[in-house]
Amino acid sequence: MLSAPFYFLPRKVDMKLKDIQNLFVQEGKKTDPRGESVVELDLLRRKEEYDILPVNKKETFDVESLTNPYYDSRVLYGNENLEIKTIMVGIDIETQELLLAKNLINSGVKIDLVIAHHPEGYAYSTFSSVIGMQTDILNKQGIPVNITEKIVSERIKEVHRSVSPQNNERVYDAAKLLNIPFMTAHSVADNHVASFLKDKIDNLRPLYLKEIIKMLESLPEYQHAIKIGHAPFILSGDNYSRCGKVFVDMTGGTEGPIESFEKLAIAGVGTIVAMHVSPKGVKEAEKHHLNIVLAGHISSDNLGLNLLFDKLEKKFDQKLEFVECSGFRRFRR
Repeated sequence: MLSAPFYFLPRKVDMKLKDIQNLFVQEGKKTDPRGESVVELDLLRRKEEYDILPVNKKETFDVESLTNPYYDSRVLYGNENLEIKTIMVGIDIETQELLLAKNLINSGVKIDLVIAHHPEGYAYSTFSSVIGMQTDILNKQGIPVNITEKIVSERIKEVHRSVSPQNNERVYDAAKLLNIPFMTAHSVADNHVASFLKDKIDNLRPLYLKEIIKMLESLPEYQHAIKIGHAPFILSGDNYSRCGKVFVDMTGGTEGPIESFEKLAIAGVGTIVAMHVSPKGVKEAEKHHLNIVLAGHISSDNLGLNLLFDKLEKKFDQKLEFVECSGFRRFRR
């Protein structure tokens, strides 16, 4: 008598901390608005710089930057082989959120890892290095690269000067003392926002600004923002202002240099869709007749993180448990 056929079902692979970091960097590259070829060229340049360093300089070189182009997206503390099933996620994680995590753990809540969107520790100390990607992002909008290099270099210096005197190790020290695995996911998430919204707008081909607002309001992250008083809105222009060429400015470490607004207008950009723009930036945009749609900061950060987590759960075919805090809300697609 023949026995029934026996099939081997594939065993689910445990998700480890290093797997999360690797996927975040990999997917960050794929959605990078500069294009993967530009990202790889940047990594190659870093490798060339590293190779010619004297031995004593190599000892202090950030070796991870040879494979991870996003200084602001790092594992700051924790064993890379730690199995992860439950993650506490917040847009901003500081010592108080880590103490909250420890209190929850002590009360029986399982938390394997804490993820912050905004960088802390070393990821914040080196934050200004990420801004360099704006050179190629602005160049893709039609501004000559020699101009974008000069504009962005000034912004890098400005951010570096503001970050360097700060006490950047406070949150890292708290994670270490509390023994809570901790990582940041900043540009890797922001790249997803830029890519996702650009595709949406390209497919929509909006004539008026109100169409962009309507599209944003259809997404769960922005729907939640509306409920708590942070709806997307038009900062420069009105409902029936015509969009023209739309630039989705959602990544590159921080708000782009306002000196680029005149050059963007000359290059044919009519509308900027951004997370946030300073009051000085708004005046500069209006001066050069640029429309601005403010999608929202925290809501856009949520969108980027959720897109990353969707990819993570899909790859490992398992549903993670999330502890939402500090403005993060999990929406699955």
